[in-house]
Amino acid sequence: PGVMSQAAAKEIPQEQGEGGSRRSGWGLLVTAGVGGTLVALYAVATPFVTPALRKVCLPFVPATAAQIQNVLKMLENRSGSLVDIGSGDGRIVIAAAKKGFQAVGYELNPWLVWYSRYRAWRDGVHQNTKFYISDLWKVSFSHYTNVVVFGVPQMMPQLEKKLEDELECNARIIACRFPFPCWIPDHTTGEGIDTVWAYDLKRSRGCVTKSLEITPETES
Repeated sequence: PGVMSQAAAKEIPQEQGEGGSRRSGWGLLVTAGVGGTLVALYAVATPFVTPALRKVCLPFVPATAAQIQNVLKMLENRSGSLVDIGSGDGRIVIAAAKKGFQAVGYELNPWLVWYSRYRAWRDGVHQNTKFYISDLWKVSFSHYTNVVVFGVPQMMPQLEKKLEDELECNARIIACRFPFPCWIPDHTTGEGIDTVWAYDLKRSRGCVTKSLEITPETES
């Protein structure tokens, strides 16, 4: 009996050791899974969060259905190319493309740009839309005749000067949520956060649309 009790006593710690190893293994798997999930969430969330940490905060706030309709109202009887500065998930660009515009969006957030391209493809307007990953301060908007801006008050004075320097007199700038500080809007629609202001440069800066000089033909 003494020998049997000693053998049993030796087996008990061994069984407990095996159970502890299994629990330790599961613990490592759970830790690895949680760690991997956190890393993935960080990779996805970082591009959305970092814009709010810049000197000029330009967070992603989707345009409302009313804002989109107000923008389209300001584009009635307009033609030419269109650009959305800070295009977010592409809903303004896509809505304009459905109205026949060749529409382009500039957005610094790569995740939103890729999602915008997918939405444009899903809605069947990918041939009339383009989305670029770019900083708006490093892009010239000189060849656009319709400009849509979703900005914040801190950036509007500098952006106002940039657009005035770059755009032709036939351009129309449509500001959403916040107006430009110096320009007087030619048209306003909506109310509250859905308010949209439209500025025609030929009136805002008192310029005359450039005309082509015609050189008279000389007889040969």
